[in-house]
Amino acid sequence: MQLVRPLVAATTLAAALATGAPPALAAVPTNDTAGGATAAVTGFSEVLSTTEATTDADDAQLNGSCGAPATDASVWYTFTSPTGGGVIVDVSQSDYSAGVLVGVGAPGALETIACGPGTVGFAADAGTTYYVLAIDDQEDGGGNGGNLHISFVEAPPAPTAEVTVNGTAKVDPRSGTATFTGTYTCTNGDFIDVMGNVKQSVGRFAVLGYFEIFETGTCDGAAHSWSAIAYPENGKFAGGKAATVTIAFACGAFECAEGYTEQTVKLRGGK
Repeated sequence: MQLVRPLVAATTLAAALATGAPPALAAVPTNDTAGGATAAVTGFSEVLSTTEATTDADDAQLNGSCGAPATDASVWYTFTSPTGGGVIVDVSQSDYSAGVLVGVGAPGALETIACGPGTVGFAADAGTTYYVLAIDDQEDGGGNGGNLHISFVEAPPAPTAEVTVNGTAKVDPRSGTATFTGTYTCTNGDFIDVMGNVKQSVGRFAVLGYFEIFETGTCDGAAHSWSAIAYPENGKFAGGKAATVTIAFACGAFECAEGYTEQTVKLRGGK
């Protein structure tokens, strides 16, 4: 069986030479280097073979502040928005492990503003040209590129987040935990994470605690009630006053919003 491959290859080559046609080879992409970058706008997409694409010093310079495992089979794009706004570069549908690096400045001296595998988002300033490098990061353990599926789409609106804490909380005298409640409102987020620190002073001593809730699918602009148990790290919470610092994070496709509140809550004992 080892003799069949060379024989078939030789026969194919001989047939090609006999007809005057050289064997077909994949072409090096025209945007293999930064100097030949393909201009892209919001809504641009293409499928491109990168099997003959190379990597060079410009790739390495941009990757210096990103740290992708490799920048093989890389191709370049430029993106300029006339009005500014968020943009998402998606290479996740490629038939190999592809990543994206985004830089601003001049090739060879680019400042990396975003990078990652599959899908990367960034906020584009109006009139600024961004260099986008699509790579084979070899996270799948192989090869030199393949069929790159790349698209530039408008990012969804930025998330918003607001959080409140009710003025009273309930203490469990047995466990020393305290249950805090409040509301949150968020928009354009895939999830919201509400976290709070609690500090109750008892003379010269302070009882410290922490609570957190995590919700998905509720960033619809409506006010939602939340309830979370704060577990003391030292001692027990008791009836009296406690200071809370609460932060909420709502995160969307490529950015997060923060809501913040700080107030004193009255702790009340319960059964």
